[in-house]
Amino acid sequence: MAVFLEKKNILITGIAVAFLVIVIRLFNVQIIDKSYRINADNNALKYETRYPARGLILDRNGDIIVGNKITYDIMVTPVEVEAFDTLQFCKILSIDTSFVKEKFRDYKLYRRKVGFQTLTFLKQVSNEQYNMFIEQLYKFPGFSAIPRLARTYPFNAGGNLLGYVSEVDANYLKRNPSYKMGDYAGKTGMEEAYEELLKGEKGYTIYLRDAHNRIKEHYEQGQYDKTAVKGADVVTTIDAHLQAYGETLMKNKVGSLVAIEPSTGEILTMVSSPGINVNQLAEINKHYKDIVADPYKPMFNRVVMSPQPPGSVFKLVNGLIGLQENVVTVDTKYPCHRGYTVGNLTVGCHNHPSPLNFYQSIMMSCNAYYCYLFRSIMDNPKYSNIREAFLKWSEYVKSLGFGTKLGSDIPSEQAGQMPTVEKYDRLHGKGRWRSLSIISLSIGQGEIGCTPLHLANFAATLANRGYYYTPHLQKDTQDTPIEDKYKARHYTMIDTANFSKVVEGMYLAVNGGPGATARSAALEGIEVCGKTGTAQNPHGDDHSVFICFAPKDNPKIAVVAYIENGGFGATWAVPIASLLVEKYLKDSIAPERAWMEQRVLEGNLLNKVKIKR
Repeated sequence: MAVFLEKKNILITGIAVAFLVIVIRLFNVQIIDKSYRINADNNALKYETRYPARGLILDRNGDIIVGNKITYDIMVTPVEVEAFDTLQFCKILSIDTSFVKEKFRDYKLYRRKVGFQTLTFLKQVSNEQYNMFIEQLYKFPGFSAIPRLARTYPFNAGGNLLGYVSEVDANYLKRNPSYKMGDYAGKTGMEEAYEELLKGEKGYTIYLRDAHNRIKEHYEQGQYDKTAVKGADVVTTIDAHLQAYGETLMKNKVGSLVAIEPSTGEILTMVSSPGINVNQLAEINKHYKDIVADPYKPMFNRVVMSPQPPGSVFKLVNGLIGLQENVVTVDTKYPCHRGYTVGNLTVGCHNHPSPLNFYQSIMMSCNAYYCYLFRSIMDNPKYSNIREAFLKWSEYVKSLGFGTKLGSDIPSEQAGQMPTVEKYDRLHGKGRWRSLSIISLSIGQGEIGCTPLHLANFAATLANRGYYYTPHLQKDTQDTPIEDKYKARHYTMIDTANFSKVVEGMYLAVNGGPGATARSAALEGIEVCGKTGTAQNPHGDDHSVFICFAPKDNPKIAVVAYIENGGFGATWAVPIASLLVEKYLKDSIAPERAWMEQRVLEGNLLNKVKIKR
């Protein structure tokens, strides 16, 4: 009996303690802690979202390249809507009655999910429509209007670079649960890359409803309201005026134009052409279908998403490796009789003096010279077989930034294509391929593909004589510092002395005598160093390529122009890149080069590009 009473007392005591804990908890929740009452799911409260101003995007000189303007969104709380004059409503907002009917069908279908929420009914109405709507608002219970900020673009340039902002969809919400329906987010370009900085923090005002779901008053005199916090401004590395000029040069051409400051890795200009007109960005939903349907794919950022054969520009890579491996010196000469021939294999070349030394091979862009040089690298007796030599060659190439993602802050950056021993084993049979089997790599053809960003970074590496900084678009400021990875030097496996030898050949390609392939890039008073490329294209005219940097000593700018179906490197890429260099370093085009600028501006190569219509 005593044991029974003892157990009973323990049970009673336990129940009493549990009851006391529950009472204390309820008292704390209901009397002391009001957080449960201001939960967004509380139907007695109405939350009115306050959207923050999105951060500005500025160029390197402080000019605004993406700003804000006030627009208005029409909001609706479906449970509060009463019968209204649909025709008058649609007339004010310039919408069709079918749009209204479809909206309310959805609200009814998902009424449990919608509940007491206030939803975006119509986005970005004009100031005129807003004023008319506010005057008649009393006729449309359940509707309201809130100010929103839309993007503006003071410079008519940088559509692909800047990207666009649009309302989030279901897929975006799955990946980013902190966002809600009706929110906007950066979807491409810098708007996407720096969304966390630019977006700011939403605020809200809380209202109390009465028993009839009517707004009664501010909840607790606004004690629990939250102020919206403006997004951070982002300063870019872009020179807005240079960007606009670059886009003008690339008008009616397909390809890329990229400029980097070698001493920092800052991207000065990034043009993908044809691109999106900035006037379409602010109202991207209105223009989206037309943009997507454009056969030239203006949303496709060729700078980082279009791996292409580098062509003769890649001779500089093999030249650096040949010097480093001591299979060639600047005095080494090879013959060229309009090409390189072994048995049934011939790699053609243009007519020029023969034989040539190393400097002349760059100056005149001799294919035969680099066939000899490449075979010397692959057949180097210090390696036991070509597989071993090829793997070492690949290490050198990757150290120069090729065949890998550079790690830039540009969305959708691609790594390009680098051949592997496994690939050649599949193509030719294991142990059956030789240096002649892959001879096309000697002149930047074959199984290698790199993006224009890779080539621009290589030009910066040459300018720095052996190292590069990861290319990036965000400027380092006190308020928005960049990551340390953008400040680190990436050294290649090539000695600085060997870079200096290649640079000398590049100087001669622009400033040398007869046979120099890039003489039209020469500028008065500025030592430009460059290398042309003509990348073979099995689908049409060859691609025109040119990389350069200037000045020769203490370089300020490194450029690549990649003009698809543009023919020889000197035809289009050389003048476009050199005009950009001149504009940046001299701020104007010399009168004696005005003809070149005019020719580029009037040039239309779109009909040369084979597209699917």
